[in-house]
Amino acid sequence: MDHRDILTRFKNGDLGREQAAALLTGAHPGSAARHALLTAEVAPPRAAVSQPPPARALTTAPAGGGPPLPADGYAITALHGRFPDADGLDAFWHTAVLGGRDAGRRTSGSPAGAGACAGAGDFDAVFFGLTPQDAALMDPQERLLLEVLWQTLETAGCTGARLDTLTAADGEPRAVGVYVAHDPLGRAAVAPAPAGDAPAAAGAGVTLPARLSTLLDLRGPGHCVGGGGAAFLVALHQALSALRAGECGAALVGAVGLRPGPARRHPQGAEGGQGVGAVLLRPLAAARAAGDTVHAVVRATAVAHPGRRAREAAADRLARRALAAAGVTAAGVGLRETETTVAATTGDTGAATGLAALVRAVLQLRHGTLLPAPGDSSAVPWARPHDQSGRELPRRATVAVRPAAGSPAAHVLLEEPPRRGPEPIAAGPAGPAAASGELVLLSAPTPEHLAATARRLADRVLPADAVEDGTQDGRRLLAALARELRLGRAVRDCRLAVVARDTGELGAALRAFADDLAGADDRDGADDLAGADDRDGADDLAGADDRDRADDLAGADDRVGADDQDGADDLAGADDRVGADDQDGADDQDGADDRDRADDQDGAGGRDGAGAGGARGSVRCADLRGAQGPGVLFGELPETRAYLAALWRGRRLDALARLWLAGVDVTAADTAGAAPVLPLPTSALLRRPLREAGCPATDGPTPS
Repeated sequence: MDHRDILTRFKNGDLGREQAAALLTGAHPGSAARHALLTAEVAPPRAAVSQPPPARALTTAPAGGGPPLPADGYAITALHGRFPDADGLDAFWHTAVLGGRDAGRRTSGSPAGAGACAGAGDFDAVFFGLTPQDAALMDPQERLLLEVLWQTLETAGCTGARLDTLTAADGEPRAVGVYVAHDPLGRAAVAPAPAGDAPAAAGAGVTLPARLSTLLDLRGPGHCVGGGGAAFLVALHQALSALRAGECGAALVGAVGLRPGPARRHPQGAEGGQGVGAVLLRPLAAARAAGDTVHAVVRATAVAHPGRRAREAAADRLARRALAAAGVTAAGVGLRETETTVAATTGDTGAATGLAALVRAVLQLRHGTLLPAPGDSSAVPWARPHDQSGRELPRRATVAVRPAAGSPAAHVLLEEPPRRGPEPIAAGPAGPAAASGELVLLSAPTPEHLAATARRLADRVLPADAVEDGTQDGRRLLAALARELRLGRAVRDCRLAVVARDTGELGAALRAFADDLAGADDRDGADDLAGADDRDGADDLAGADDRDRADDLAGADDRVGADDQDGADDLAGADDRVGADDQDGADDQDGADDRDRADDQDGAGGRDGAGAGGARGSVRCADLRGAQGPGVLFGELPETRAYLAALWRGRRLDALARLWLAGVDVTAADTAGAAPVLPLPTSALLRRPLREAGCPATDGPTPS
């Protein structure tokens, strides 16, 4: 190797300063030779590869020399997206695998001649606590971002009690940063704040993260990046800086691009593409400790403006910086996604271009398959690389967007997550506890949402032809599903509770509940959530004429909020006190001897399982939208949490169900033990067309 080769490799970043000096001066020839053999030439820039490059060894030290950088990285624990002809990542993958040969395929619910993002005028205002008039004043990009940020959090199981565990360095809960990229906003936007706060007028996108954080009640930092194909990758780079600084425990990074014209794919990347999506980031170590799903690991990012330098030179510089920061060489990268590779799939998606490229890369890492590159005909398997000693190496991919006029360039290095054995489903109860079943709790903002979400859960998680009735695996899946709904989902006003012994029983109960609501004479579901003729057996959902639920919610003559505010003496039912002589509930699990107490049936008479000790598999429900005050228990009291925790330990499922339907958040107390996050379908959104402000549409909802 002559001096010119050494200097060239040093300039390209394949040799560190000390390595190059050693080769030029002849010092430490053995060490220098060893390093020289481990480095590889920089591969020429390519948009993508249809076959992985030959396996070569990687350097483990950054280009500047010194010890290796930490290899933990940051985990992508959830991602969600909607693109032309692909409402969801499964549909996006299918479209991308076909390599543009199935442009006419559309997902169910997509309007003919339009892609999934074309319905930007449809929105579920009620779900997010907004009026149709307020929603109509919002910019369409803000509405789309609000939807996908929420769905990304739900995919990660982080809209309920688990969200409080995402803390900043100072211990603040719900510390989730919000970083968004968008095309120029087309109108002044108004996003009302909850709890009577004055609406926040927004004529500029700079306030967008603050408004989204307010609507989602997130307490981390945020930043907005406007315009340019690299905008999403820039936002991701900024989010990682906040995570490193301890300013947040997780970060949402979203992007939306709505281009002129119909939403369809353009092989040449012409105008008209649309896209919206988001990812949730956490430090890898924290994500693995919490049992999060890790889709990919972000190893390094690099962002810079090119100045007057040529775009290609700026892009090459960022590539070297990112690789050096991760301690790898270009030969260790098997896939390169750029704005060019996504054009045939999504068209020109503006600020969402980097998002589309990252989604493509993550899906290829997940499936171990390389999508067709421009000019290729089909996808190919992606073999995992090995070093010269035969040691298996992780698959790696880069996502890069070159700078356009007035915008920066960005480069991101991704790696497949560390391989682990199959995650065991958390063991469910055994023995007598298993016979008592599992308490499944579900909530939504309206009865209509509740029924749609119940059906979605039953159809997508508990298909009728694939249940495992009564088997050990079926019981474990049921226990994991019940736990995920309690810890991963937000608590809303319209609620249902059902005790089931296996997944088949639960699926049947949820379908029957949804069918009853859809086929009842009382179609608005306002008076009886379960269906026609008051089938839940309760005239007023809580106890006959006692709509404030004070007298008969838990034990007739023992009103909570009077002399027994902490609920310590008698909330679970007369003489069977939990927290006194029977704190663990061992002698009376699930109220076995006290289940059918005639004078404590929620005023219902026990018809169709609506009472306190209703038959297993029957859904009980409540509509708390008109309830006044904090409910029968004040959840912030430590005594309340201790009491509820005792109910969970004792498996007093019936008492917990009654409290849940009475307005108590019983979910936060069920936090014992660690279990992997179980991916579940997101809550149903019932989108309605939005007309002019002040003129809400009357069209029927479109479930999504």
